[in-house]
Amino acid sequence: MNTQSFKGLKAVFVNCTLKSSPEQSHTEGLMKVSMKIMKKEGVEVELIRFVDHQVAPGVYPDMTEHGWEQDEWPDLFEKIIAADILVIGTPIWLGERSSVASRLIERLYAMSAKTNAKGQYIYYGKTGGCVVTGNEDGVKHCAMSILYSLQHLGYVVPPQADCGWLGKIGPGPSYLDEGSGAAQHDFTNRNTTFMTYNLLNMATLLKDAGGFPAHGNLPKAWEEGERWSFEVPS
Repeated sequence: MNTQSFKGLKAVFVNCTLKSSPEQSHTEGLMKVSMKIMKKEGVEVELIRFVDHQVAPGVYPDMTEHGWEQDEWPDLFEKIIAADILVIGTPIWLGERSSVASRLIERLYAMSAKTNAKGQYIYYGKTGGCVVTGNEDGVKHCAMSILYSLQHLGYVVPPQADCGWLGKIGPGPSYLDEGSGAAQHDFTNRNTTFMTYNLLNMATLLKDAGGFPAHGNLPKAWEEGERWSFEVPS
């Protein structure tokens, strides 16, 4: 019997499809499998389709201060930073994550110099994962680049924090298409389930611990001369 409670956690799923709403997104189809699990576990879940928002390219917190007329990123960031879990979803194009996913990661990077209440970089204590779909090889390659980016920014990436589905290489049915068999694909369903619970378990561990420990990772303390147990190599 499961006695673990995940109530009180918040998760935001950002779909980086190239398709604007209400066009069908196969990536969103797989993301919703994970979302459904979280909702059944009492987690507050929000889905954002990134391309539906006017988000300027750039690596500054608000690009309207750098020549762009419109930038919805500051408002979207408030939703993302309020969540315990961030899941990035992307289709595969030419073996890579979508351009929309790259823009999201660039804008996450734009906020990375900010600090949390402990004085750590802003994403410390948050948990990250990713969902990838496509009709060509590249799930692990896309996951590798996304998860590296998230951990570099400060997110904690738990074991097996990605899942994906690949249709026939080349033209053929995608995840939600009739005849794809995706909904019954055991490997995808297992990995999606494991990813979801690994994210929930890690987020719970961090929340119960009051976040990620702040020893040895405070930028202001470093600037003021604190070195903990570090010594300049001789």
